[in-house]
Amino acid sequence: MGTPEFAVETLRSLVEDGYHVVAVVTQPDKPVGRHGSVLQPSPVKQYALEHQLPVLQPEKMKDSAFVEALRAYNANLQVVVAFRMLPEVIWAMPCYGTFNVHASLLPQYRGAAPINWAVINGEIRTGVTTFFLDHEIDTGRMILQQPFDIPDDADVEYVYDGLMHLGADLCLRTIETIIAADGHPDSIPQGAGEGLKPAPKIFKDTCMIDWHLTCKQVYDFVRGLSPYPGAWTTLMTPDGHETVLKVFKTTKLNLPPTSPGSITADKHHLRISCSDGQLQIDSLQLSGKKRMDAQAFLNGVKDIEKYSVL
Repeated sequence: MGTPEFAVETLRSLVEDGYHVVAVVTQPDKPVGRHGSVLQPSPVKQYALEHQLPVLQPEKMKDSAFVEALRAYNANLQVVVAFRMLPEVIWAMPCYGTFNVHASLLPQYRGAAPINWAVINGEIRTGVTTFFLDHEIDTGRMILQQPFDIPDDADVEYVYDGLMHLGADLCLRTIETIIAADGHPDSIPQGAGEGLKPAPKIFKDTCMIDWHLTCKQVYDFVRGLSPYPGAWTTLMTPDGHETVLKVFKTTKLNLPPTSPGSITADKHHLRISCSDGQLQIDSLQLSGKKRMDAQAFLNGVKDIEKYSVL
């Protein structure tokens, strides 16, 4: 059970390792295009169809027709990767249960966007956890964990790719563990209490840069959202016009701050001040334009130091 590219790698590993995948469950096709007239299948569905795997796409997980169709496959085990919350009638169905491949070292970063938030918060290590599903989201008994180091210059794309492959490997190891224990592997409850960092879904407003934060915080924020969905700020022109400016890559500088959001530049370098210093903006994108480096941006803008960001 899964939808995005992240889940495809695990499905591919199951197929290529010789497991009998009796069915694939994914989200309904998504309307795309100007009028939503074209339906686009999920990456998981595309892979499933290419490999002649039956596909189920329920609108509602409790729909009786879906529940009965799923039950008819008589699966021993269900694997969930980047999908949706399941009701007990679904996760309790297989004799070996249902486990999730989650892209964090639980109990930290429960939620929909664990990879982004780990980078945004400046973590130097994250990882993957497999756990049995229960009634609350991302809280079930943990089966296996595998850590993954986050370099200081890594963006979310790097971490996503690393955890995608690590998750596929950990899934296979988890299945082997479950089979060896006849469906009852050793598992441990997750910790609870203070100090847990959440990983809620990311929306457009979540991605707005606050230049009153420190350089390190803005640096991590940008790379935690790069290349997608992209951190953004509002660029204010000298005549008061506002436009959205996405920022994809920055460099920390040892320069004193000016006022937060103020811009300084020379022929080749663009800098924006945070609360405790200045960041060099290396890669950016104006609304309606292509992504470009700072020099290309500066070539097309006169008197950039009269601009500011909000």
